[in-house]
Amino acid sequence: MKPTKVIVHCAATPDTVNRSITADDVDRWHKERGWKGIGYQWFIRGDGTVEKGREEHDLGAHTKGQNEDSIGICYDGSYLPTVAQINAFTDLYRQIRQQWGIDYKSWFGHNDFANKDCPGFDMNSLIAILRKLP
Repeated sequence: MKPTKVIVHCAATPDTVNRSITADDVDRWHKERGWKGIGYQWFIRGDGTVEKGREEHDLGAHTKGQNEDSIGICYDGSYLPTVAQINAFTDLYRQIRQQWGIDYKSWFGHNDFANKDCPGFDMNSLIAILRKLP
């Protein structure tokens, strides 16, 4: 698979100051639902730590009908990413843009493809930040 877009998700967890969800937690939750494991390629913890999920070139399981050509990124929280998480998004953006050539015009929220409140923030805010990065 060669990804052509990025789809951002939230973990639908509380927007607390001390967020503690990990990629391993999400992996366990997904397995408990009968899935093969974490459906995202990347997970961003509340402190901004970026954890690997699936390989970027592996088929994701995060957005129905969109997994074959997308990278899924999920962050711990619902509506308000932390400053550290925003910084992690910018780091991932640079990495993905360099490796796959995917720029901000091909970043979407899960809610662009499904009737969901995910991510809970307006993707235009994140895209405005990504657009200004060198």
